[in-house]
Amino acid sequence: MKLAPRLAVFLAAVTLGAAACAPQTSGNSSSGKDEKTGTLRVWLFQEVNNKPKERAVDAVLAGFERAHEGTEVDIEYIPVETRAQRIKAAFNDPSSAPDVIEYGNTDTAGYVEDGGLADVTAEFDAWDEAKDTDPTARRSVTVGGKVYGAPYFVGVRALYYRTDLFDEHGLDVPRSLAELAATARELRAAEPGLYGLAVGGAYTYGALPFLWAHGGELATGEDGTYTAAVGSAAARKGIEAYTALFGDDNCPTAKCAGMGGNDTVTAFAAGKAAMAIGGDFSHQAVEAGKVKGKYAVVPLPGVQPGSIAPAFAGGNNIGVLKSTAHRSLAVDLMKRLASKKAQGELFEAMGFLPTFTDVRARAAESEPFVKPFVDTLEAGTRFVPASPAWAQIDSSLVLPTMYQEIVSGKKDVAAAAADAARKMDDAFGSAG
Repeated sequence: MKLAPRLAVFLAAVTLGAAACAPQTSGNSSSGKDEKTGTLRVWLFQEVNNKPKERAVDAVLAGFERAHEGTEVDIEYIPVETRAQRIKAAFNDPSSAPDVIEYGNTDTAGYVEDGGLADVTAEFDAWDEAKDTDPTARRSVTVGGKVYGAPYFVGVRALYYRTDLFDEHGLDVPRSLAELAATARELRAAEPGLYGLAVGGAYTYGALPFLWAHGGELATGEDGTYTAAVGSAAARKGIEAYTALFGDDNCPTAKCAGMGGNDTVTAFAAGKAAMAIGGDFSHQAVEAGKVKGKYAVVPLPGVQPGSIAPAFAGGNNIGVLKSTAHRSLAVDLMKRLASKKAQGELFEAMGFLPTFTDVRARAAESEPFVKPFVDTLEAGTRFVPASPAWAQIDSSLVLPTMYQEIVSGKKDVAAAAADAARKMDDAFGSAG
């Protein structure tokens, strides 16, 4: 995929902000060192198809090494699945830790609680490009009012649907969640070999827009103190709307209860589903599947016709470890990796949405597939509670367990939601 001329010209004109220098003085730093030469170690996440990402990153590293004589970068691509163990071990052993890491934005609060990430508030605020960071992306690197990294890319989900099947059966694109459910069942009845809308009991971030669209929240609170809200009446309405999509009239429970987000997108790409909730990051997989040329994407509708359901603002960040002995170099490399120019090239390589509003707008102009995702972002997104407890809630599968208990018939919505709320409150309490 080549950049459209307008975006290419725009990116070529972007210049990197100058790195600010500030010696590291935190408790687990390397004796407050701020060495200006040497080797920097970087851990980035390995993608399914990693070569395009490597090429985009290598261009950044080459520029960094040219700008800093006597430095070199040792980069390692680590599996996302084992990141928790690897990064936790790095926090506990500064001598073998990297200087710069890529990390999931839901991990921010936990990593700050662990004492692993450096506070880069001053450098981020002094970075000229940072003023164009979208507010949700900035929140994803912020804990307690301090900044612990730079947003790298953002990801949101929208509704993929089969244009050929909609045309064949004379169906309109759903404009509300109620219409979505009705259309899914109509498609399932017309095409019994397909899921109407592929849903998954383990697909947390595909389910949450239903909860938020009905006025529910995961939790209430601020400043790191939270109380679970999944048991509220509004949240239960959203949970019920999602779990009602499981069954023989849309997505059979026996097959769909255990599915996660990747499973639902894979089913759609393989031609086994008429609709699916997928991310901008799913575009390449769908394009490589059997439905290429036979699908389109629109924002996932909300409760009111014509509205857009709030989506989870996913994505990754780039951070500097407190233990680095190369504070200034590491911050400069963080900025270069997360710069407007680098994010534009990462979008070109991988389709990952930039976190800068101006770069993202130009990406949407140049590549039509981006528009429904940008529209979703602009309609308002949500994020998980900024608490170190979220890592425990996520890894303990609190929400997937809730959904699966409901769709399997083990518990009703009220009982399963109340149980999930208790588990979340236990986690919030232990983290506080």
